Amino acid sequence: MRMWDPGQYLVFADHRSRPFHELVARVGATSPRRVVDLGCGPGNLTETLAAWWSSAVVEALDSSPEMVAEARARGVDARVGDVASWEPSPDTDVVVTNAVLQWVPGHEDLLRRWVRALPSGAWLAMQVPGNFSGPSHELVRSLVDTSWPALRGLMRPSPVLDPEGYATVLDGCAVDAWETTYLQRLEGEDAVLEWITGTALRPIRAALDDGEWAEFRAGLAPMLRSAYPRRPDGTTWFPFRRVFAVAHVP
Repeated sequence: MRMWDPGQYLVFADHRSRPFHELVARVGATSPRRVVDLGCGPGNLTETLAAWWSSAVVEALDSSPEMVAEARARGVDARVGDVASWEPSPDTDVVVTNAVLQWVPGHEDLLRRWVRALPSGAWLAMQVPGNFSGPSHELVRSLVDTSWPALRGLMRPSPVLDPEGYATVLDGCAVDAWETTYLQRLEGEDAVLEWITGTALRPIRAALDDGEWAEFRAGLAPMLRSAYPRRPDGTTWFPFRRVFAVAHVP
């Protein structure tokens, strides 16, 4: 079972793209030589980097062959690779990693290593979800603990820092760090379940066969409906916290 499904991920493309645009808007590069998108996903946002910095070489990397295939179908020069082993080339002036580092254990050391390797004046922009203590994740952990003990460990406690934590990690750079909670207006039945199916539940989906997955969803759906009730107009409010940091290398 593949872990990442580009189609499922793109169901909420508009909601997922807003933090990316707000992150990149804080990058002050004017004519970068090379722009790197680490964890490019299906490439829909990488295309905007190429449009903003049309004279730059755009490098794109993702660990999922399915995501890379989708990005390449869009015309993005993407390749399969491990973010944890990536090293910047000497002409890398902008690095963007959007909703990726939460999957990389020990990514604080990775950020320090990148900053040391980037050329003077380069920009490093990162964004990670910060809702690991929210009901959407807590309910999944509760269901796993009570009914699916073999899946324990797939839903991790919060693997990210707060803004001050990332500012400390990136000490020595000029750092702009902040957090935002987006009140997402989701449409459709079991909208929160569909949202986390495209991201947080991917390890669980990959571990289960189709019958088990249907059983897991059937157990989780009413729990999420209770925590995130549908409004009379059929939509659902979903608070989603994001943590951002942009570092300018001295």
